[in-house]
Formats: sequence, C-alpha cells, structure tokens
Amino acid sequence: MKTTPQTVLKFIVGAVIVTAVLFLVWYFSSIVVYILVSAVLAVMGRPLVKRLSDLRIRGWRVPRWLAALVTLVVIWAIFAACFSLFVPLVFNKINQFAHVDFTVVMSSISEPVARAQHDLQRLFALPESTFSLSDELTTAMRQIIDLDSLNRLFSSVIGVVVSLVIAVFSISFITFFFLKEEGLFYAMVTAVFPEHYHENITRALDSVTLLLGRYFTGILTESLLLMIAVSLVMMAFGMTMADAAFIGLIMGAMNVVPYAGPLIGGILSVLVGIVTPIEGMPVGYTVLVIVCTLLVIKGMDDFILQPTLYSKRVKAHPLEVFLVILIAGSLAGILGMLLAIPSYTVLRVFAKEFFSQFSLVRKLTEKI
Repeated sequence: MKTTPQTVLKFIVGAVIVTAVLFLVWYFSSIVVYILVSAVLAVMGRPLVKRLSDLRIRGWRVPRWLAALVTLVVIWAIFAACFSLFVPLVFNKINQFAHVDFTVVMSSISEPVARAQHDLQRLFALPESTFSLSDELTTAMRQIIDLDSLNRLFSSVIGVVVSLVIAVFSISFITFFFLKEEGLFYAMVTAVFPEHYHENITRALDSVTLLLGRYFTGILTESLLLMIAVSLVMMAFGMTMADAAFIGLIMGAMNVVPYAGPLIGGILSVLVGIVTPIEGMPVGYTVLVIVCTLLVIKGMDDFILQPTLYSKRVKAHPLEVFLVILIAGSLAGILGMLLAIPSYTVLRVFAKEFFSQFSLVRKLTEKI
C-alpha cells in the first residue's frame, strides 16, 4: 500500500488518540482495573445467569436481577472458600518466622556456609578478618523477617484491607450490573468512539474477550497444577502438610508473574526450608529437596505448559512474548511483567482493527 499524505495524517491522528486513551487509562488506572475485573467476572458468571434466568418455578420465571445477584454471591463464595484455605497458612508461617532463633538456624547451616565462605575468599582473595558470610546471612535474614518488619507488615495490612474493601465493593457493584444487563460493558466502551467505529470496536472486544479468557484460564490452571505438584512432592519427602502447602502456595502465586515470579518464589521457598527444615533431616537435605523439586517441576512447566500458554493462547510468537515481558519489566517492574501479556494482547487486537494497512501491524497480528 502506497504511503500518501492522507495515510500519514490518519496514522498521526490515530496515534494521538491512542496516546490520549492510554494516558486516561493510566491516570484512572484503579477505576479501569475495577471495570476490567468486573468484565472478566461477568464473562465467567454469564452462563450461570442465563441458566438461572431460564428457570421456571410453578410458572414464575427467575428475574434477571435475581439471577445476577445469586451468581455474584456464588462467585464471591468461591473466592472466600479459597482464601479461607490459604490465609491461615500464611499467618501461621508469619507468626512462626516472628519467633525464629537465628542462632539455631545459622548453626544448622554452619558447615555449608563455612565451605561457601572459603570458596568466596579464594575466588575473590578476601581476607578472613574482613568478611564473614555467616554474619552477613544472619543480618540479612534478621532484616527480612525480624519483628519490626513483621509489625510494619501488619500495619500495612490495615491499609491494604481498607483498599481491598473498597475494591471488593466497587467490583461487586459494577459486576452486578454487567451480569444484569448483557452487553453493558460493550456499550460503555463503544460509547467513547464515533458510531462508524462501533463495528470495529465490537469485533475487537470479542477477540480480546476470547484471547484473555483463554490466557487467564490457562495461567490459573497452570498455577493450580504447579501448587498441587510442589505440595505433593514436598510431602512425599517428609515435609509437614502445612509447610508443603505453604511452599506450594508461594510457587503457585508467584508463577502468575512470568519468568521473575518463579525465581522469587524459589528463593522464598528455600528460606522457608532453612527456617523450618524437614523433621529429623538436616537443613542441607531440605534445601536440596526444595531446589531439585522446583527445578524439575518448573522445567517441565516451562517446556510443556508455558509455550502453549504464553504463545498459542494469545496467538503470538514466544520470542515476541518474551521481549514484551522484558520491556514491560524494565518500565514497570513486577507489575509491568504481570500485565505485559494482557496489555499487549489488547493493543494487538485494536491495532488489527484500526491500523491493518501497515505491514508491521499485519505481521504482528496475522495469527489473530
């Protein structure tokens, strides 16, 4: 296609509009997140709403608003059941960390620490009097899980709880109306654009809903399977159910963050193994079990599940996905990596609808 002044002008106008929309999305990010989460919940609950709305009890048909309300209650009941299983594990472990005797912990790993210090001193020619790996590890562990840090954590939890209450109320309110009035989310989005773009916007929203639904379903399934697998293997090696479930929870939750999440989860899991080793076994054995288990299971996950999840489910090349995650991580850290794939998927779909005349856009969106 030849480049004409009209084409360039259309591209510039489109780029300005996209920039303005992205700025508004960033400025009102919390509200946008509420709306998007509500839209996802509405998509998940729509089949139940339809089934309930079709019910007839002695000639009385269940009204749509009641079906939407029951569906919303069911959704939150499922989330509450999940939290009730895992929240006690987290708080019990925090309480356990608060009463850790670091002298005992460091003495249990004194031999491997001494060997590591000897190797570091030989490698970097460090005098023995200026460096003590044992003291450095003790200081670092005290800073990570000391009582003051835990108190600050509990103080911040109060603020998080207040924000969470506001978020739950807002999401519940928005989700109820999305469930009650089918097509309301589409109407809200299309209302922002001129009428002659409504067909393009509707097609884009259909594609986004399908792709993101596949992506989120896949990543939640992957995290759940990883959590179960890690927990079962840990228990098979003699770890208590509480500690095994806690490590499984860490790995399952951190697995949602691409690439960096499992590494952070692995470090935290090793820390748990050092503080609370397998009963009757040395700390080194516990750490070895944790490291080997995570390497094997995550290796299988990376080579079997993730290629399907991160590339086929959003219909993008694996290298393309990796570079997007890397760029997003450089710009916005962990949060950027978490939102990279969903955001990129939305941008690709809308680019296909409005900028398909450009060869780069056609190349990036040819599989959608």
